[in-house]
Amino acid sequence: MKHSISNSHLQVSVVSKGAEISSIKSQKTGKEYMWDANPDIWNSHAPVLFPAIGSFKNEECTINNTVYKIPKHGFIRHNNAIVLKSRTDDELNFQMEYSEQTLLMFPYKFRFNITFQLQDNQLLVSHRVENLDTAAIFFSLGAHPGFKCPVHEGETYDDYYLEFEKEENASTTLLSSNGLLSDQTKPILKNTNILPLRNDLFNNDALIFKDLKSKKVSLKSRKSNTVLTVSYHDFSYLGLWAKPNAPFVCIEPWLGITDHENTDGDFLKKEGLISLPKGQVFTAQYAIEIKE
Repeated sequence: MKHSISNSHLQVSVVSKGAEISSIKSQKTGKEYMWDANPDIWNSHAPVLFPAIGSFKNEECTINNTVYKIPKHGFIRHNNAIVLKSRTDDELNFQMEYSEQTLLMFPYKFRFNITFQLQDNQLLVSHRVENLDTAAIFFSLGAHPGFKCPVHEGETYDDYYLEFEKEENASTTLLSSNGLLSDQTKPILKNTNILPLRNDLFNNDALIFKDLKSKKVSLKSRKSNTVLTVSYHDFSYLGLWAKPNAPFVCIEPWLGITDHENTDGDFLKKEGLISLPKGQVFTAQYAIEIKE
């Protein structure tokens, strides 16, 4: 099922399964900005990442000496258990609570909410995690939105570039063949705020930035005035990814990261993990802005 909200600037649709943004359309031009989830290429639009980001070594982890199998990127994505709790003309709120099924994968009691709200030419995506357990809970949280690229007819992938908010000197942390972090890095941004898109840019998987000064990244074309900006002030990591030669790019704000290839499997040692005390609430928001 699909749920839609709109204002004078944008029309947005979110599918119930996994609470994924499936469409962001301009009311002015009718242009679509989200990737269409073509199953022959990548069958997602914008997965919600909770309570884990990326893969686990040997597809498992240990929490308090018990082995758990948390799926890659967590269990919100592709999940029908997250349900629409409330809606208005310009806002949708989805919720998922722990269950017997989640406790088999992740031994913490939580309530997870994600809200999509239109504000002028922006879509605000707000996450809320409530600790319902008797002690602290631990998790990661992130977003994985995929955007059409190119947006307009007559353009190519090479016409587009990513513009960071600030000039950067930044390296990506390289991934192993099974999607785990290595100790190796590769320089990507050298005294620049521009990253040109190329069809081979993601041949070695995602670009992962741990230390950017920028908290905004814009997708721009050299041939049109359209600008899509993702702002992620509440997030400490940024991933960029696409299937090689595919007409989309993912701009991914993260709180947390995939396993290191040398991990001993202890979930509580995972890099970037959020610790939430008993009875407390954690919130984080990012925004997608369209300028035409």
